[in-house]
Amino acid sequence: MNLPSVRLSIIVTCIGLALALVFAPSARSQLDLSPSYVPIGVSSSGNSSTAWFHQPSSRTALACQTVSTASGLSSIQCVTAKLP
Repeated sequence: MNLPSVRLSIIVTCIGLALALVFAPSARSQLDLSPSYVPIGVSSSGNSSTAWFHQPSSRTALACQTVSTASGLSSIQCVTAKLP
């Protein structure tokens, strides 16, 4: 093999590796898209309970309260608010 063909093969190999690095997708771990609420506190009064949560990334507060209905079944109502 002569010297110019060796240089050409080295250059072509380097260009191929550079293109592979540019166009290859980057490896990513699994994305966690669920909100991460941090519990703040809970309270209860009579037969009603309330729990407060905070999501630091979006500065959102969430309050959930149990509500008794006429049939005796309880449901949960939640309200969110954006913090200043």
